[in-house]
Amino acid sequence: MPTQGDTSDVASLDMILLGTGNPLLDIAAVVDEEFLERYDVKLNNAILAEEKHLPMYKELADVPGVQFIAGGATQNAIRVAQWMLQVPGATSYMGCIGKDEFGQEMIRACSADGVNVHYLEDEEKPTGTCAVLVSGGERSLIANLSAANCYKSKHLLEPENWFVAEKAKFYYIAGFFLTVSPETVIILAKHAHEKKKTFMMNLAAPFICEFFTKPLVEALFYCDYIFGNETEAATFARVQGWETEDLGEIALKMSQLPLAEGKKERVVVITHGGEPTVVAQAGKVTHHPVKPIAKSDIVDTNGAGDSFVGGFLSQLVQGKGIDDCIKGANYAAHVVIQHSSCTYPTKPNFVD
Repeated sequence: MPTQGDTSDVASLDMILLGTGNPLLDIAAVVDEEFLERYDVKLNNAILAEEKHLPMYKELADVPGVQFIAGGATQNAIRVAQWMLQVPGATSYMGCIGKDEFGQEMIRACSADGVNVHYLEDEEKPTGTCAVLVSGGERSLIANLSAANCYKSKHLLEPENWFVAEKAKFYYIAGFFLTVSPETVIILAKHAHEKKKTFMMNLAAPFICEFFTKPLVEALFYCDYIFGNETEAATFARVQGWETEDLGEIALKMSQLPLAEGKKERVVVITHGGEPTVVAQAGKVTHHPVKPIAKSDIVDTNGAGDSFVGGFLSQLVQGKGIDDCIKGANYAAHVVIQHSSCTYPTKPNFVD
């Protein structure tokens, strides 16, 4: 990470990375099997809330030891990148929150992390929430988007916000945002293409690959980097009609999807839990080992994928190569899964 004494490096990182997404206040708690069954929730999944899930949020808020954390996939990745960089204002984030107490808490929390936040504040809808159900070290996410579902591209185009977008050189968006404002995704994707900047996305969840295929593929056309896990990659491959379950083959095929004119190559990064991370780049597939961790040391896998991306981005924006980016990614994920939800110590102890 850059040192505070190196003013040239610090200045060059100012607002270098922008994320847009669905800001959610995570309501995280440990629950039992009966709770999961009552609300028909499967572990290791991410879904949007249905009517049957709505009573769960109030019940969860009353669980002993519950935590309230600024969350949402993209916001998590941006917060972790900011934490790894340790340069205030190196990262920026946009999304929609409500004009309520939870929204103000989100502003305070993310700003305290050093992120330059530019939220659209909706007058009517409350701030979005995400139930983070933790059981046996595994987790499931049920998002009630509410205000997060109200983001409009006109907010991005307001002068004070577009200034932030223009200043950034790297853009990261999780696929969840395609359910809210695909227009914003394409505006940033085309801007990055036109200005020869770096545009990146995450497959986010199987339902994005399956039910939002058209906007996803349209956005991937502009992607320099695609992130995902083994389940998302397998779902994407099935939807595309690729007759393979081999992650290396899938990553390679994804890297070879049509790419906007003028872009040199696409890098695809697929995580697989404790198994080696698969990377497809320049027609080749490489496998990168994950640092082993005892199951007893795992507190919560919520945010593991987001923190992996955040660690990766923190190195990428500094001009590091793929090996160093993966090291940063593995370090961040290794730390975060030893904490509850997507949280971490005050400062990283990462040696690149």
